[in-house]
Amino acid sequence: MDINAKLIDDLIDLAFAEDIRDGDHTTLSIIPASEYGKQQLIVKEEGILAGVEVAKRVFEKFDPELEVETLIEDGTHVKPGDVAFIVTGPVRSLLQTERTMLNIMQRMSGIATTTARYQKELEGLKTKVLDTRKTTPGMRLLEKQAVKLGGGTNHRIGLFDMILIKDNHVDFAGGIPQAVASVREYLKRNHKDLKIELEVRNEAEIEQAIEAGVDRIMLDNFTPERTRKAVEIIRSKAPGIEIESSGGITIDNLRAYGECGVDFISVGALTHSVKGLDMSFKAVKQ
Repeated sequence: MDINAKLIDDLIDLAFAEDIRDGDHTTLSIIPASEYGKQQLIVKEEGILAGVEVAKRVFEKFDPELEVETLIEDGTHVKPGDVAFIVTGPVRSLLQTERTMLNIMQRMSGIATTTARYQKELEGLKTKVLDTRKTTPGMRLLEKQAVKLGGGTNHRIGLFDMILIKDNHVDFAGGIPQAVASVREYLKRNHKDLKIELEVRNEAEIEQAIEAGVDRIMLDNFTPERTRKAVEIIRSKAPGIEIESSGGITIDNLRAYGECGVDFISVGALTHSVKGLDMSFKAVKQ
């Protein structure tokens, strides 16, 4: 099992531990162990469906007897009344897994739906919307997967898979040249091949970033007007450097930044304050 699959399994185990512990005593006291049935996931709000594959893993881990019939795949645009899947098996297991599955499906679908709205604002432009590390603890892999299903692009997964030199790193290091030099020496010493991104706060730091030859420059809290000027400078002097806008960007001003010609726009709101997509898991009457 790869590390990502293990992390997702660990998350599911934690969800069971906090919700079920030694059993759903309401269900155990009412439903006979021999009772079999069906439940279906009903979409109640328009959006992008996400989390089907994870939901299947939830059912499989809890009770291998549960069988899932998938009717709608991840990444599909859905509307109220659509049935995403039907699960058949022991009723006790259906009821005990319901909330864990719904929590994951609603959260992931809400993120995918929000991401699709943001990316649609950039239609016709080369700019891609990025997620951030502003995720729910323990759910980062699922939330970033949801961003991709919504048509967005993943930034780094964590602190381990990309270098991102931010303002505090620069200030503690004594400046951009010192920070970048330290990073290059560290990567060489540890035999690591990671992209280097540098956050800049003004035009002077842009010049230093270009001189340092980083892979990507992040324009932090620049206005659209300042962003346009910064893009012109970077493109004229170092066309190979990627450009990312970040900070203070909303659905309302997103396109204005995209029209400046940046490659990426990172938006924390894709994951940190999203509303879940409404859905329910209802019994299918036999």
